[in-house]
Amino acid sequence: MAELKTQKNDASVTDFIESLDDEQKRADSHQLVKIFSKITGEKPVMWGTSIIGFGFYHYKSQRSKQEGDWMLTAFSPRKQQLSLYIMSGPSKYPELLKKLGKHKISSGCCLYIKKLSDVNLDILRELIKVSFEDMKKKQ
Repeated sequence: MAELKTQKNDASVTDFIESLDDEQKRADSHQLVKIFSKITGEKPVMWGTSIIGFGFYHYKSQRSKQEGDWMLTAFSPRKQQLSLYIMSGPSKYPELLKKLGKHKISSGCCLYIKKLSDVNLDILRELIKVSFEDMKKKQ
């Protein structure tokens, strides 16, 4: 069984954020750390080299023998946009998405926004909260 490449580690979240070239991404990332930490009650942890996660759960794949730990929620300041990992699936919350502001979603768990000023932060907080609570039920 292959081990997951993305593992939680002891790398510094602050050092990672400070290494970002884009000043706006740095500021938004610091703000997201505060938002996620307050909502989840979890400390930020690096997963791989570029994902900042909050909480984790152990999963076992139903399709293969793969199992491991995975974050309950997370974000990553990617070059093109901020990727927020709404692990229960952002499309599960259409009413919140309608009110969120400028964003895109993937067919999986990712919510993409260019910058925090493009979205309603109260709605974003609610989206993170409900998804985190849904994922906590899976523990």
